[in-house]
Amino acid sequence: MSGNIALLSDTLARAKAEGRAALIAYLPAGFPTVDGGIEAVKAVLDAGADVVEVGLPHSDPVLDGPVIQTADDIALRGGVKIADVMRTVREAHAATGKPVLVMTYWNPIDRYGVERFTAELAEAGGAGCILPDLPVEESAVWREHAGKHDLATVFVVAPSSKDARIATIAEAGSGFLYAASLMGVTGTRASVGAQAQDLVERTRATTELPVCVGLGVSNAEQAAEVAAFADGVIVGSAFVKRLLDAPDAAAGLVALGELTRELADGVRRGRVSA
Repeated sequence: MSGNIALLSDTLARAKAEGRAALIAYLPAGFPTVDGGIEAVKAVLDAGADVVEVGLPHSDPVLDGPVIQTADDIALRGGVKIADVMRTVREAHAATGKPVLVMTYWNPIDRYGVERFTAELAEAGGAGCILPDLPVEESAVWREHAGKHDLATVFVVAPSSKDARIATIAEAGSGFLYAASLMGVTGTRASVGAQAQDLVERTRATTELPVCVGLGVSNAEQAAEVAAFADGVIVGSAFVKRLLDAPDAAAGLVALGELTRELADGVRRGRVSA
């Protein structure tokens, strides 16, 4: 079975045709439970997110700040497995018809087996993977199998990346490029910062792929700010925090819906000019 890279590309292109950035949400699988995590992903997609990244919880999430680390710890103590991640992707995509990616560090895939992982992700209807710690120079085997199964390979570029390095990463990537708005870990910030716009402009000079910005976006105003210059706005910690702060599962889903609608309004207010 083929994966859904085409659906991801079409979704991002449709948002651009509407004169806006796409809203991309992140939530970890297995949090607060496997079933609860599936309902959470479906809730943000139903409320207006264009794409969802399903996180594969990891014991050493080097890119993630304390909020996502806390959620990952809850999921891991609950016994979440890669099979649960695949189930989350499958049920969320089947229920909404929207593109669902997996965001994961490389070690779990390496241990699981690249061919097995890509085949199962495609079978689940996944659109691809975001791989924040896989160097492009070591990605050939992954990209071979991802390409065979029509899965996107999304790499991360950072403000510290030199132009030549960005070009190398962009050439190897597919689906879109994840532009980290700042140096550091995930989490909400008072300001997304000017570094993000500069990084998007430098990245766009090297590729036709959409450039989506993550790290630090937590409210509609910041979403509008980023949407004015990026192809997609990625929000993670703010969603996770809503679930962590909720008194119960039902209230958590309501809070997720409210935040999604606010952010969806923000990306529409920050209409892109090109």
